[in-house]
Amino acid sequence: MSQLRSSPPLHVVGFEATRRGDADRGPLVRIRSDEAVARLIDDGELVYLVGPRRKELVPVAYDDTLPRGAVVVRDVSGVSVSEVIRLDKRPPRPT
Repeated sequence: MSQLRSSPPLHVVGFEATRRGDADRGPLVRIRSDEAVARLIDDGELVYLVGPRRKELVPVAYDDTLPRGAVVVRDVSGVSVSEVIRLDKRPPRPT
């Protein structure tokens, strides 16, 4: 599958923090399936979450209850609600 040259920005509308012992734990980004498909991202695929203060490899989960252009992030420190992020299949360039 080919990779996109650019990834349209996404707005973080929610942040979830888990605790030790929680069944579902660890980094994750939830996104609408149509938004993910437009970015050539499959459910469960690993992508780079690139934000103003963070670059991290995270799995993707589809969630069609979210509004268009929005994501919810779980257990990724350095990302907060109201930030704009990008999801990219390519490693981010060094800064």
